[in-house]
Amino acid sequence: MSSTETVHRFRQVDVFSSEPLRGNPVAVVHAADDLTDEQMAAFARWTNLSETTFLLRPTDPAADYRLRIFTPGGELPFAGHPTLGSAHAWLEDGGVPATAGTVVQECGAGLVRLRRGSTLAFAAPPLVRSGPADADTVDRIAAGLRVPAGEILAAEWVDNGPGWVAARLRNADAVLAVRPDFAAMGELNVGVVGRYPAGGDADVGVRAFCPSLAVPEDPVTGSLNAGLAQWLIGTGELPERYTASQGTALGRRGRVHVERDGDTIWIGGATSTTIRGELTPA
Repeated sequence: MSSTETVHRFRQVDVFSSEPLRGNPVAVVHAADDLTDEQMAAFARWTNLSETTFLLRPTDPAADYRLRIFTPGGELPFAGHPTLGSAHAWLEDGGVPATAGTVVQECGAGLVRLRRGSTLAFAAPPLVRSGPADADTVDRIAAGLRVPAGEILAAEWVDNGPGWVAARLRNADAVLAVRPDFAAMGELNVGVVGRYPAGGDADVGVRAFCPSLAVPEDPVTGSLNAGLAQWLIGTGELPERYTASQGTALGRRGRVHVERDGDTIWIGGATSTTIRGELTPA
């Protein structure tokens, strides 16, 4: 290491679980303004997590910080669990928001508001693509999920940046039973949702398959849950407040708390730092 190399503070934050090591980790690099696109992408490939993020100075005066988000396969304009985990890391590192109780993140999708309570929650950004999936897309989803097309009760574009198209199955057991065919899924990033029986600690089960982002199955997914809420609360299929379970098929115990307050849908969950260290970029 030469004397001119900069060492960056680093945190790995577990998101969407109150139980240690049962959520979805995000790697967060602090004060990353000096890193190149190539260095960011290389570190994201090396961590091999669903997402790796880089905290930078904001360019919008309304923002508290700017965030860049990388999967092993490339950069995203927005993602949910990295938004929560990065806000947690920024606050824990001494970040002070301009407005008490609110954090404003600048990212490729624009400005994203977060509120601070017992947990962090972000305001779901507008969808960049919505509406029912056409018959050909439904057939491709069915092939990718290895289920008959007739078992898909509805399919909808719920894309807020990562390209999500979602399928509603008959129940959460059907969601957990999916054994995806990633080759058949192709470039589609598919979210799957189904209801649990009343009385449990979660109302719906969710899974997220995103092979085009080099993440075959994402353990717990804020952006998908935001899009699902905008779709299914909007149609009355789900109530204005509910809890989604995700990660069960991967041995995780993610819980995503969803609430509509007026015109805003909030997506929240627990966050905790599991690793602290330093990064020396190549």
